[in-house]
Amino acid sequence: MRAVLQRVRQASVSVEGVQIAHIGEGLLALVAISHQDSRADLEWMARKIVELRIFDDTEGKLNLSLLDIRGQLLVVSQFTLYGDCRKGRRPSYTDAAGPADAQRLYEEFVKITRKWMPEAQSGQFQATMEVSLINSGPVTLILDSPRVNDD
Repeated sequence: MRAVLQRVRQASVSVEGVQIAHIGEGLLALVAISHQDSRADLEWMARKIVELRIFDDTEGKLNLSLLDIRGQLLVVSQFTLYGDCRKGRRPSYTDAAGPADAQRLYEEFVKITRKWMPEAQSGQFQATMEVSLINSGPVTLILDSPRVNDD
């Protein structure tokens, strides 16, 4: 599993001109599911996202988590994070899960994140979405579940 986290002042997702999700201060998580991912990957990633200490403490150090600041979370599916551009001019998506598996695992991932963040918002799987955000910092991180890092 792969995620791009962006610390935001606010973020929203619209589909066909209709806003379907909006958050204030917190994290925008763009997530991709690999064909090798399991529930363990989903659990690991969800916990990492909510506990990662990337918000400023009173001394201005990145020392607080999303849970610590009582921030908000917006999860958006983005299979293109598995685009491999090393060869040719067109990305290969062979590492991404197929649509049916990816949707099932994505929806499970959103449920898991809601164990810690009951108000977590979500984009719409396989929709053409417009994502708007005001990045804070900017702070942007790329996370891979441990199995992916071990390859």
